[in-house]
Amino acid sequence: MSDKPDLSEVEKFDRSKLKKTNTEEKNSLPSKETIQQEKERVQTL
Repeated sequence: MSDKPDLSEVEKFDRSKLKKTNTEEKNSLPSKETIQQEKERVQTL
């Protein structure tokens, strides 16, 4: 076995066969208001 990977299949790859996809960014971080509400809720417990 050689130390170099076999790139022959990668060289033959045809990018034109790929489908176009739309990516959508999602904001998974809570807002400042949400954080403040959670802090207040925890303090009252």
